[in-house]
Amino acid sequence: MAGRRIDDDALSPAGPRRPETGRVLVADDQPDVLTALRLLLKSDGFETEAVDSPRGVLAAVKARQFDVLLMDLNYARDTTSGREGLDLLPRLRALDPTLPVVVMTAWGSIDLAVEAMRRGATDFVTKPWENASLLERVRSHAAAGRESRPAADGAGGTARDLTAAGRVQARMRPRGGPLLATLEYGGHCSEAEAVGGDGYDFVDLGAGKLGVLLADVSGKGVPAALLMAHLQATVRSQLGHGSDDLAALLARVNGLFHAATSTERYATAFLGVYDDSSRRLRYVNCGHNPPFVLRADGSTRSLPPGATVLGLMEDWSGREETLVLGPGDTLLVYSDGVTEACRSDGEEFGEARLVELLRRLRNRPLLALPAALLAAVDEFGGIEAEDDRTVVVARGR
Repeated sequence: MAGRRIDDDALSPAGPRRPETGRVLVADDQPDVLTALRLLLKSDGFETEAVDSPRGVLAAVKARQFDVLLMDLNYARDTTSGREGLDLLPRLRALDPTLPVVVMTAWGSIDLAVEAMRRGATDFVTKPWENASLLERVRSHAAAGRESRPAADGAGGTARDLTAAGRVQARMRPRGGPLLATLEYGGHCSEAEAVGGDGYDFVDLGAGKLGVLLADVSGKGVPAALLMAHLQATVRSQLGHGSDDLAALLARVNGLFHAATSTERYATAFLGVYDDSSRRLRYVNCGHNPPFVLRADGSTRSLPPGATVLGLMEDWSGREETLVLGPGDTLLVYSDGVTEACRSDGEEFGEARLVELLRRLRNRPLLALPAALLAAVDEFGGIEAEDDRTVVVARGR
């Protein structure tokens, strides 16, 4: 037997429906988990089909086309290694190379996530999941799954070979933000490898408020990219619950991040919330290298850390600071790969050189400014960087 299968079409008195958001195959051996996931996904417009075994997964994928597969890694009783799910991934890739596979487990670790990605998984989610974060990921991967189908068909059945690194990098890209009357903003990231541990984001919080994040996760390559994607999704989810107390918000983020990572993993981060009506930026610097503000009058202000890094310790505390960005004031947040860019003689780019570079380029159109800054850093230290280089720039109108 292929295992129990539950299809939403069978529950509809009107018969099969056309998917509004996408069609998701959900696989887990726990009935309550299947029910919770199906209800969550249906509330967001997805059609779902549920199976409770690896054989059921293979049978469903052979019989029907899905936009994304959300599957547990563990099925046998008392199994926590994820081996069943890991062994299933290559068989799924052979059946449908374009199907995005999001794996889930309550026994998550970065090593397990890396192994799952190497075997063909698209993303990795730990249990218990955050509803908003999970829905965001499923939406993104379902859209990517639909986009990949025409490309595969047009190539005579040959699917696009999206590497694990590329899939993680796509998850890290900012989704844009609101148009503000008093602030313009932008960012740019240049990875040292195919992917890396730097990331930035702009989050529309409604009511003229903008969330700004720049983070740098320890390590390089796919493991760091996985951590960055996890951190970004966690921050976005927590911002969705409210941003009135950033220190309390980041304490929750730290707890979730710490629980999902090994002891040697951590991230520096700068998180701010800008209010368009008051021009106030409330922020917390979590062990990140100090951003700075270049005022319209030419003076500068540094924003040193007011909190420890995220994920290193279970107990975390920090303080929120406030900054007003007037017309012509420019905020620059950057990762350490910028200031540590090194010439062949060993000299680093440094903070002083970065301040002067911003002075020279401050009148550039804002959207072109981040790339122009990094181009100058590349010219100094070479484009073959040893670390990711990321900048976020915001300028008062």
